[in-house]
Amino acid sequence: MLNREGDRYLYLQISEVIRSRIIAELSPGDVVISEAGIQREFNVARTTARRAIRVLRNQGLVHTRQGQGTFVSVPGELRPVGRDKPLYRHIAGEIRERIKAGDLAARQQIPSEVTLVRSYEAARETVRRAIALLRDEGWVYSVPHRGTYVSPEEQWPSTTTGQ
Repeated sequence: MLNREGDRYLYLQISEVIRSRIIAELSPGDVVISEAGIQREFNVARTTARRAIRVLRNQGLVHTRQGQGTFVSVPGELRPVGRDKPLYRHIAGEIRERIKAGDLAARQQIPSEVTLVRSYEAARETVRRAIALLRDEGWVYSVPHRGTYVSPEEQWPSTTTGQ
């Protein structure tokens, strides 16, 4: 089953096993094995189980609903996120477009991490990565213990960057 001595990470091997189960046995909307189930079945650490699920989520095969579990995705139904564009870039792109369109004004707080996690059905780390990208590009700034805000327009990057 798993090659613990091989050159491939365990989480990649596990994600392939689960992927084959999804294709052979499950339908869209069905529950996928939980992190705890992965830990028990494959005798691995929680971080390994999380990474395996993350691989499947990034491939668009599954989606996670916080507090409910992980489910088989309906192909093309969730979001138009291609394999060539990671979810965090998609989230950052949508927030960037809202800023450019004026939906989020300068010095206005952007939606919280919790709100973004729920609306995109994404992992918290994915949302944090999207915000970090926007911050690195100059679209937003964060105030510790207060939130993340749209940068003043004069600090926005030129229209040729951050696309």
